[in-house]
Amino acid sequence: LVLSLAWLGPALGDEDEEVIEEEEKEKEEDEVLSDEIKEEDNVLVLHEHNFARALSEHQLLLVEFYAPWCRHCQQLAPAFAQAATELRNESSPARLGKVDAMAQTALADEFGITSYPTLKLFRDGNRTHPLAYTGRMDSQGIVRWMQRRAGPSAALLQDTDTAAAFINSQDLVVVGFFKDLRGEAAQAFFEVAAETVDMTFGVAEAAELFQVYGLSADTVCLFKKFDERQTNFPVDPARGLDTAELTRLLRVHSLQLVMEFTNETSNQIFDAKIPHHMLLFLNKSSSEQLSLRDGFRAAAGGFRGEVLFVVVDVTGHGADVLSFFGMTPADAPTLRLVKMENNRKYQMEQDNFSDSAIRTFIQAVLDGKVKPHLLSAEPPEDWDTRPVKVLVGKTFEQVAFDETKNVFVKFYAPWCPHCQAMADAWKELAERYKDREDIVIAEMDSTANELENITIHGYPTLHYFPAGPGRKMVEYKSTRDVETFSKFLDNGGTLPVEPP
Repeated sequence: LVLSLAWLGPALGDEDEEVIEEEEKEKEEDEVLSDEIKEEDNVLVLHEHNFARALSEHQLLLVEFYAPWCRHCQQLAPAFAQAATELRNESSPARLGKVDAMAQTALADEFGITSYPTLKLFRDGNRTHPLAYTGRMDSQGIVRWMQRRAGPSAALLQDTDTAAAFINSQDLVVVGFFKDLRGEAAQAFFEVAAETVDMTFGVAEAAELFQVYGLSADTVCLFKKFDERQTNFPVDPARGLDTAELTRLLRVHSLQLVMEFTNETSNQIFDAKIPHHMLLFLNKSSSEQLSLRDGFRAAAGGFRGEVLFVVVDVTGHGADVLSFFGMTPADAPTLRLVKMENNRKYQMEQDNFSDSAIRTFIQAVLDGKVKPHLLSAEPPEDWDTRPVKVLVGKTFEQVAFDETKNVFVKFYAPWCPHCQAMADAWKELAERYKDREDIVIAEMDSTANELENITIHGYPTLHYFPAGPGRKMVEYKSTRDVETFSKFLDNGGTLPVEPP
């Protein structure tokens, strides 16, 4: 009996533990199945069982769909929590929530989540048509974006005193004058105001305000304390108000006619989406060079929206961009024009800083009458004695388009980690083919050398130039290892089809 009890004892104890574990598991499942909404740092923690409740309880709910392993999600988390706290503290009807898209796959599938983080706004409990978040990924950007949707996106200006105070309150404000605030044009204006959270918007309907500001029809006005004080964008009676076009016009005309390139303005300059940038490089410590800004500014007015005029101090923040132009501070003062779509740079044959000369030069570039100024390093003395031939802008043409050679070129940037990781494989490939007269393995530093008809958009980029006439070029897009490179070369610039 004693032996029997001794043998049964542990088994009975195990049974008790199993019962306890089962009860705890059931308790956890009950908690998961509950529609209770918990919070972490004022952010609602959402899952498939409480999502509907959250939508019903909150008029405006911005939901972040995240993956725990995602570095961008981890970086966003503190800003998202700070924004949630700010909105909570100001008693806003807007709330923030988050969904672990890895665990809540049903919700991720329902809302088509394919990248992380993805933010969607749910309004008035509508589950079928959430609005994609379009603001900045920082706490201030999130708060402003939500505030525009929680309250009126534009302040109503009812009389001359209110309008004057509003216009004078900031350096730049936008006011929409509409004879019917319920009309389509006004509604389109409110849409733009809701999206453009870094500008302040007002709206007016009173007839006296139309008269005070010299308007006779529906018009959007940009009021500034710099450059031209009032810029009008009349609403086309036939086409109405195009939201995309109005947003573009506001972006273009909110910039100063001549910008200075600083740490504070660099984002504005690059985000402006103006196709050409005209740059005046100067040394601000020289009063003589500073005086060149007058002619530069005088030339700017006729190109608003087409060309952005920027002053770059070669001894200040602008020193960081000199290498992009192949310049040193000693080259100042000088002018350059850049086409933003392909980074093509244009230079006057001889710098002339008068406003008429600048206008003539810009118009010639826009008309396609000026060739781009291409950077080129000097070729190393031993450039063609190494297994990997070193190309520069000046020697590229004669090597790559040699009709007797098949030339495989790596376009790289010295700072690029992907290029560095591939360096040994490229050297090994060159060693393998160094005795082949018909095959050349080469590389070119694309940060120091530019080509007229080839634009490199990422690093490393690999192009194959086959022998023969016709100036043909094939981009290599397959696996970057020696064996695959060799198959590509041995098969004449294409990879052989592998048997199934």
